[in-house]
Amino acid sequence: MSRWSLRLPSLRQGWVWWLPLAIMAVDVVVELIVRGEEPVSFMLIAVPPLASATRGPRVTALFAVVCIGLEMWMAVRRPGHFAEQHHVAVYIATLVIGVASVALSWQRERTRQHLIRAHSAAEAMQKTLLRPVPQRLGPVHAAAFYEAGVGGTLVGGDLYDVCRTPYGVRAIIGDVRGKGLDAVQTVAAVLGSFRVSAHEWQSLSSLAERLELSITRNSPAGDHGDPELFVTALVLEFPLTGGTVRIVDRGHPEPIVVGPHGARRLVTAPALPLGLGALYPDGATDPTEHQLKPGEVLVVHTDGVSEARDAEGRFYPVLERLDERFSNGTAPDPASVVSFVRADAERWSAATDNDDRAVLALTLTPVPMR
Repeated sequence: MSRWSLRLPSLRQGWVWWLPLAIMAVDVVVELIVRGEEPVSFMLIAVPPLASATRGPRVTALFAVVCIGLEMWMAVRRPGHFAEQHHVAVYIATLVIGVASVALSWQRERTRQHLIRAHSAAEAMQKTLLRPVPQRLGPVHAAAFYEAGVGGTLVGGDLYDVCRTPYGVRAIIGDVRGKGLDAVQTVAAVLGSFRVSAHEWQSLSSLAERLELSITRNSPAGDHGDPELFVTALVLEFPLTGGTVRIVDRGHPEPIVVGPHGARRLVTAPALPLGLGALYPDGATDPTEHQLKPGEVLVVHTDGVSEARDAEGRFYPVLERLDERFSNGTAPDPASVVSFVRADAERWSAATDNDDRAVLALTLTPVPMR
C-alpha cells in the first residue's frame, strides 16, 4: 500500500503540474455542453508541451495519445467532420507537437539528473572540506554554522575546523579573499594543512607559518590564479591545562566572548593575513593568551556576518546584538549562540547581501577526573 501511495499525485503539486489535466477536463466539459456544435478540440494541442514541463517522456507521450483520441472522439460527435481537412490538421499538429514535447521532456529529465549528480558531488565536497564540528572534544564544547553567499552553491571561501591534538584542542576560522574555484582550492589547501600540521607543531605561531606555506605551495597563482590571494584567519588553542585560550590573529575580525552578563571583545595582536607574510617577514605572530571564565563562550566569525548590511546600508553590530541577547545572567551554550547569530544576521541583512557567512562558538567545560 505504501509503495502505491508514493506513486499517487500529491495535492501539494504546483499548479503547472495540474494544468494539463485541467485543460483536458475543461475541454471535455465544454464539448458535452455545446453537444458537438462548436469545435473545441483545438485546446488539446497545448496539453503535451505543458505536460513535458513536469512529467517524464513516457507520461508526456501518453498525454499526446490521449489528446489525439479525444480530438477524434469530438470530431465523430459531429457527423461528417472526422476526416474534414481542419480536423485532420489538428490531429497532425497534436502529433508533431507531442513528439517535440517528448523530446523536450527527455532533455529536461536528463538535465535534472545531471544537476542532481552535480549537487551530490558539491555536497560531498562540502562535507569533506567543512566537516561537521563535533559537539564535544575533550574539555571543549563546540557549534558552528556556514552558509555560502552565492545562491545554489554549497562551498565558498569561508573555512573552519576543530580538532583535538596532543597540545590541546585547536581550531581555525578563515576567510579567503575572492570567490569561485580559486577560493575553494585555497580553502582545501588551508584546511588540509591545518588537519595535519595541528598535530605536529607545538608552537601555535609555527602552525600559522605552516599554513602560510601551504597557501604559497598549493593555491592557484601565476597567470591563471589570483596574484593577490590571501586568507584572513584566527588560529585558536585551548591548552590541556584548561581555563585559557591562545589566539594567533592573521588579519581576521577579533573574537568575542559571550557570558552570563553580556559580551566583550578580546584584544589580539593582528599580523598580516596568510599568504602575505612575505611582504613583512619579521612581522610578529606571537599568540595572545586570555582567561575564560566558567560559562563563557568564545565566538569567532567571518566578515560575512559583521559586514552584513541592512536596507539602509548599516553593518550588522555583532557585539551589540550578542550583548543585548545574552545579558540576562544565564550562561549561554555554543549551540544557542550560533543559532541566534545565524537567525539575527539573516533578519538584518538585505536581499542583495551575498557574502559567505561562518560562525564558530566554543566553550570550556570541566572534564571529570577518572
